[in-house]
Amino acid sequence: MSSQPRNDQEQRRFEELHELRSKGINPYPHTFERSHGSSDILSHFSDEHPEQFSNVSVAGRIMAIRKMGKATFATLQDQQGRIQIYVKQDELPAFYECINLLDIGDIIGIRGYVFRTRMGEISVHATEASLLTKSVRPIPIAKEETDADGNKIVYDAFSDKELRYRKRYVDLIVNPTIRQVFEKRSHIISAMRRYFDDHGWMEVETPILQPLYGGASARPFITHHNALDFDLYLRIAIELYLKRLIVGGFEGVYEISKNFRNEGMDRTHNPEFTMMEIYIAYKDYFWMMDMVEDLFRVIADKALESREITIGDHVISFDKPFRRATMFDLFLEHTGMNLRGLNRAELLQAARSLQVDVATDATAMKILDEIFSQKVEHHLIQPTFVMDYPVEMSPLAKAHRSEEGLVERFELFINGYEFANCFTELNDPIDQRQRLEEQARDRAGGDLEAMVLDEDFLQAIEVGMPPTAGLGIGIDRLVMLLTGQDSIRDVLFFPTMRPEV
Repeated sequence: MSSQPRNDQEQRRFEELHELRSKGINPYPHTFERSHGSSDILSHFSDEHPEQFSNVSVAGRIMAIRKMGKATFATLQDQQGRIQIYVKQDELPAFYECINLLDIGDIIGIRGYVFRTRMGEISVHATEASLLTKSVRPIPIAKEETDADGNKIVYDAFSDKELRYRKRYVDLIVNPTIRQVFEKRSHIISAMRRYFDDHGWMEVETPILQPLYGGASARPFITHHNALDFDLYLRIAIELYLKRLIVGGFEGVYEISKNFRNEGMDRTHNPEFTMMEIYIAYKDYFWMMDMVEDLFRVIADKALESREITIGDHVISFDKPFRRATMFDLFLEHTGMNLRGLNRAELLQAARSLQVDVATDATAMKILDEIFSQKVEHHLIQPTFVMDYPVEMSPLAKAHRSEEGLVERFELFINGYEFANCFTELNDPIDQRQRLEEQARDRAGGDLEAMVLDEDFLQAIEVGMPPTAGLGIGIDRLVMLLTGQDSIRDVLFFPTMRPEV
């Protein structure tokens, strides 16, 4: 029981709870058999054949209740939506005797028949009624009025963003459109998983707790294993373990994983996030571009039933071929400067001439990345594969087959944000060791986001990994894009929050 003092409404509800029990009513029974959801009835009821719904059972939370003497109307909400129910005193005297002990937020079960009221509303006429859950903590209910011009005015809406994130269970009850976002998230992930499964690629699971973290440039969360008495890290990526499986003989593996990065938070970053990574043997990044285009169209078809989305003034199409452009071509296009081959001092001078704010001690690659972030990314509205990055930016990608100093890598940008990252994977063990050793030197020099050297992974590559293409997609950002949400917190049931004092 909460140690916080109860307010008047809570105290009244606890008193109602005790009175219900004193009348021999169990306010928390074990089960209730339903035959229909609200939408099942509203979508299929026919005035010509009302007998098809002459015996139904529904259950849900009371969202409105209108007690009118010897009859009561109430609105029940279930996962599908809302439906009206009708209870008469002379038909259910025992239940009606306790109806004044019911409140908005209580959950009830109704058996009866479906009819249409004189006002034309499809409703369930109760022949049996049961209290299933007594709510002892009130939920916020917005009040609506219509002004003289027919405009709907909403009062006391549960709209405080921080409170909605902290009390997501309340948010889901009182703001039904929020549920639709998370239902669509489920459909997006299901469509992706089905696409991979239909192609014969295997879903796998890899460790969340890892003795070494790798596969990305990020700082980890650290924990301690008491029994073995050593530190472990929450994974920042799953790449290195999935590549081990390719070495082991699986030719197509993927994982939809929770990853964790101990870094800043903003509208597109949460410390705990969902990624999909897939690795396909004997393929390269050109093949993966074709696959990604097809995948995004399938997801759009199944989750949105449309290959176009509108964001602000832009109509973004997944139906057309995605643009393909090299990173340095995009620099030239949007800055007018050829940045290929410049050293750190020259890049720092270029950044200053472009009025790009960078730290004076930033590495050449961090300067290049910052110029791209500030001067190029926001132009990439339509789906665009940004190709061929400097080798220093991509320690796990294979050297470009024809462009020295570059690697075969692409990132997919849409609406100014990155959604996917792909390599033709590096499988040369000598080159891979040299690059991770360089990362280790950067780390020793103070770059805490540089990759650690994973000796076991290097030994796996030495056993031999076939030519492979690897792809990562940020699930949370993809859901934001396809549901029109502005913040990653709006597509996470329980985003990371500072604890309340």
